[in-house]
Amino acid sequence: MKHILAIDQGTTSSRAIIFDAAMRIKTTAQQEFTQHFPRSGWVEHDPADLWSSTVATCREAIAKAGLGPQDIAAIGITNQRETTLVWDRATGQPVHNAIVWQDRRTADFCRSLRDAGDDRAIIARTGLLADPYFSGTKLKWILDHVEGARDRARRGELLFGTVDSFLIWKLTGGATHATDATNAARTMLYDIHKGRWSKTICDLFDIPMEMLPEVKDCAADFGMTQADLFGRAIPVLGVAGDQQAATVGQACFAPGMMKSTYGTGCFALLNTGDTAVTSHNRLLTTIAYQLDGKPTYALEGSIFVAGAVVQWLRDGLKIIKEAGETQSLAETADPHQNVVLVPAFVGLGAPYWNADCRGAVFGLTRGSGPAELARAALESVGYQTRDLLEAMQADWVATGAQPTLRVDGGMTASDWSMQFLSDIIGARVDRPVVRETTALGAAWLAGQRAGLYPDQAGFAADWALERTFAPQMAENLRNEKYMAWKRAVAATLSF
Repeated sequence: MKHILAIDQGTTSSRAIIFDAAMRIKTTAQQEFTQHFPRSGWVEHDPADLWSSTVATCREAIAKAGLGPQDIAAIGITNQRETTLVWDRATGQPVHNAIVWQDRRTADFCRSLRDAGDDRAIIARTGLLADPYFSGTKLKWILDHVEGARDRARRGELLFGTVDSFLIWKLTGGATHATDATNAARTMLYDIHKGRWSKTICDLFDIPMEMLPEVKDCAADFGMTQADLFGRAIPVLGVAGDQQAATVGQACFAPGMMKSTYGTGCFALLNTGDTAVTSHNRLLTTIAYQLDGKPTYALEGSIFVAGAVVQWLRDGLKIIKEAGETQSLAETADPHQNVVLVPAFVGLGAPYWNADCRGAVFGLTRGSGPAELARAALESVGYQTRDLLEAMQADWVATGAQPTLRVDGGMTASDWSMQFLSDIIGARVDRPVVRETTALGAAWLAGQRAGLYPDQAGFAADWALERTFAPQMAENLRNEKYMAWKRAVAATLSF
């Protein structure tokens, strides 16, 4: 029993990664699943896809590694966070498709909350903004639109959960209805200061508290899997939302340390220790991780579209066949053109928080083509990251944010993108040896709980750097390019 199985249930795919006793990746399995877009700005997943792809990848990873069930000491789970599910307690049958974190259908309701001044209570208790991004308004929408759902929830017949809760419930055969503090903190229903579900906000949204899961530490006993799933009952011992798991996987355990993860979206977190810092720049105050009953807080900035902009080049414009082509295209772009892409396909996240604006391209000429669009797409991720870092540095004045940014996620494989990121933020960018830091974080949580992996200090000491990117762009060019981005965003917001 010298291996940990990490489940990484993401927005576009489910993955299972086996880590050995030295926290090295032994094998990986991945399965994409269908995205559903019922209306403009709506995004859904079929819960059956989330479950089947998770089980299939776990079985495949164990088989590929040549291991048996007896070789897996524990399971760690990390997941797309705010995505919302409601299911029948008796049958496990969902009452509606999962409403994905990107979904904007509750934008009008969120606007009404802000107009009424109710957002102040939400910010004070949850650290979150009144935005469709979070689970609470999505859950209210399901209860409002599925016939009889609210009454059934009051009778204790329906359960709510983020994806981690749904998977735990399914893995344990309905024995455990639980989540961890990091996922709870993203629902807009959890008081991050008191460490409990907020009755005030549940009452505001008319959400029966009977349907909410138990909230545990990130490293805790989340129950045993059903024996028939993987050949024996395996304990689930670690859970964290994907961005918090990446924070753990990057060993950002000291206040002032920062990480940025580039997946479908981009998420930057700044560890603020035991202080829940209130942002004056529309960032989120959240829980970075919770161990031994003690939360560690973070400031977070969320970009809705990062890797998804490359998917748009591939699936929407069809100018590339696979993501890896973007770098070579960007390298051939005309240096005399300044094409700027604002990828507000589902609105803009931090620090703008505008759910209604949509994407735009500026600076096109007759000579603009796939190369210029590819470069603009990759650059948009760097610009958005700078927006986040500037907001964080303004909020965290007392200590000052660490000038080095630790990065992970699929997009970090692009040297060109990471160099541009370093250039545009004017700071060092560190890429680790293990880029699967989200899964590594979940694995470490489970592994140290199982007694297989070292403590925080030991884990931090083992963190390994693969490459550092240092700024090479001239200061005047950096400022010129960033000002062009700011003008493009302003024009997009005013359209």
